[in-house]
Amino acid sequence: MKANDVFSYAFGAIRLRKLRAGLTTLGVVIGIAAIVALLAISQGLQVTISSQLQSGFATDTLIVSTGSGQQRFGAGLARETGFTLLLNDTDTISEIEGVETAMPIVQQICYVKSGEIEGVTNVVGIDFQKYANVYSATFVAETGEIPLEPANEDAVIGKRVNEPWQNGTIYVGVEDTLEISWLNASIRPPENKTYQAKVIAVLEEVGFSLVGPSDINIYIPISQFENFLGTNQIDNIIVKLTSDDETTIDNVSEIIEEAFEDQVTVTSATAILNIVSSVFSTVEIFLAGIAAISLLVAGVGIMNIMIVSLMERTREIGILKALGMKSRTVLSIFISEAVIIGLLGATFGIGLGWVLANVAARIFTGGGFATTGGNVGQGGFLINPVITPTVLLGALGFGIVVSVIFAIYPAWRASKLKPVDALRYE
Repeated sequence: MKANDVFSYAFGAIRLRKLRAGLTTLGVVIGIAAIVALLAISQGLQVTISSQLQSGFATDTLIVSTGSGQQRFGAGLARETGFTLLLNDTDTISEIEGVETAMPIVQQICYVKSGEIEGVTNVVGIDFQKYANVYSATFVAETGEIPLEPANEDAVIGKRVNEPWQNGTIYVGVEDTLEISWLNASIRPPENKTYQAKVIAVLEEVGFSLVGPSDINIYIPISQFENFLGTNQIDNIIVKLTSDDETTIDNVSEIIEEAFEDQVTVTSATAILNIVSSVFSTVEIFLAGIAAISLLVAGVGIMNIMIVSLMERTREIGILKALGMKSRTVLSIFISEAVIIGLLGATFGIGLGWVLANVAARIFTGGGFATTGGNVGQGGFLINPVITPTVLLGALGFGIVVSVIFAIYPAWRASKLKPVDALRYE
């Protein structure tokens, strides 16, 4: 028989058993839909976060923080070794070849009040001029104006501090006054320190951010923050390089670590992006593996249906073979049925998976909030599911391959039936 005759016969056999074939196909649809939905959401999340990180990161920057390769996250290390980063450490780094500028960053979780709105959020002390130079794409005012030489009482707020709920309700805006407080528990008795700041600008929405401007931060001049905290210790140093090539990054990182006798860790923005991409790749494989289990269950169902179909069509197969049909043709017919089921199931599964991915993305992402006594704002972002050609073709091929693999045994049994035995079968 010709190939088109084989597929025509196989399709006719499926049409005669619509309900059974439909339920078998449904198993493939569910498995493929699960794979496509999970991968579309994870890839959409990766694209969203990576694009926002890339817009917020400057690839020609390094982040210097306390902690060595064995001991990280400055506060614990500072208590153990007594090492802390100081304001004038930026002078040491600025003299290194390949460094354009170095700026200190100091931050503190503070209690913030504006009128009847109150809560806690992160207050960051920065050099406005250097910060605007390094993060020129994201440290941009939506309303108001960011001065390069701000007054001590000036403050710039993130978008979620300004509009926590993302519904047009403004909680804190330009010209509003902020009462910023923090508890100094290092002295006895503990002292509550407070000062008044005036909002001069609201940043454009940044989205997801690990380093650089954030929607939930309040930015004030570092000189004012140093006086407010009563210390010259800083949290980290942002280093802007003359080039973002790998050689410059590696050389400057090594020199900085040697200059501080390996008491600091130097992290590049590109390294963080690579780590994020690697994590998402691992997550995608994990999610695809979980979803594939449901498709394997569907494969068992396909094998079961094929065996039942074989038992029902034993006499039919015997007649066909008695009329001269070859064993390989019988094998091709059963394999063709599996291919048709897998193709239909994968096609409908891809469509259903895309719909489910979009519904899930709209339900579980986006939004910010404000609560009295809680965070002043929290950033949110919207995931747009992404189906790449690789996922599309992979899902289609996987559905067909699984169907064929689980149909091989029933098809082989059918091809081995002897005409005499098949005709006697009741």
